[in-house]
Amino acid sequence: MGAMTKEQIAQYKDVYVFAQQVDNELSGIALELTSEATRLAAELDDAKVVAVLLGSDLGSDLTDQLAEYGADRVIVVDDPMLKDYMTEPYTHALASVINEFKPEIMLVGATAIGRDLGPCVSARVATGLTADCTLLEIGDFPLKAIPGKEAEQKHKQLLMTRPAFGGNTIATIACPDNRPQMATVRPGVMQKIEPKKGAQADIIKFNPGFEKNAKYVEIQEIVKNVSDVVDIMDAKILVSGGRGVGEDFTLLEELAEAIGGTVSCSRAVVDSGWKPKDLQVGQTGKTVRPNVYFAIGISGAIQHVAGMEESDIIIAINKDEDAPIFDVADYGIVGDLNKIVPQLTEQIKAAVANK
Repeated sequence: MGAMTKEQIAQYKDVYVFAQQVDNELSGIALELTSEATRLAAELDDAKVVAVLLGSDLGSDLTDQLAEYGADRVIVVDDPMLKDYMTEPYTHALASVINEFKPEIMLVGATAIGRDLGPCVSARVATGLTADCTLLEIGDFPLKAIPGKEAEQKHKQLLMTRPAFGGNTIATIACPDNRPQMATVRPGVMQKIEPKKGAQADIIKFNPGFEKNAKYVEIQEIVKNVSDVVDIMDAKILVSGGRGVGEDFTLLEELAEAIGGTVSCSRAVVDSGWKPKDLQVGQTGKTVRPNVYFAIGISGAIQHVAGMEESDIIIAINKDEDAPIFDVADYGIVGDLNKIVPQLTEQIKAAVANK
């Protein structure tokens, strides 16, 4: 992958977002990314927010929704080959959009689809990709000018921050010599803007043409996992338990019911087989930002904290007064959770009954 010339880089404009949809319904990450793109575009010269929508028989309600969440323009690739996600046709579609329209920045959600699509597209268009980002900023690269080489410092670059080495350090990465600057972004990290009802976007219909090749797969069957588990990313109150709770989460379930919350857990609980992966909070689970987060029997390893530190209020209950969770908690209780949680539940029930 050779470096581009300044003239080549100058041809790339605007902040693009892969607007993931499944069964003609936008995924939450699509709206998070268009929202984030509006913030990034504001720091670039005359940059627009452009959503790229791939699928088959796509409804206008999807483009309307993207416009309400900040898209100035929506590029629609509508083709029967894109009905269900397959690596090759989607890679061909998005790479063709990039080659035709030349985005300065291309953001993809770090979903199951995005983790497959992003690397394939970046390789196809010969640029870099920073995976699983938790923070995006526009700034200088290198971050500090090298003495004697100040003129070589590049400005208004996309600075992509992600956990590295198992979450034990944070890396900030740039792609100064190639375009587009590509990143996959963790769902739940970027906050949605308030939608502007009735906002309109320019619609561009584009189709590069599709011909089956050796890289196509044939879908034999699509099996959808029907789950009655509440998505913890949407919960306003989470009652989260760690290894210290043990296998029986009854106390936490009773607290969650009393306060109108949802139960979640740490990786240790999932690894032990006590709770499903859908309920896991943390770097290898889901990123959540509820109004209230109860961390019960959770030590507070950096990998877990990375997934919940943006919660409005964090309440920690742990018998170890030196547990790292207390460093991020707004309120902390040191003691036996088996005694504290039932008392807390009763107090909440009493308060609700007296309303």
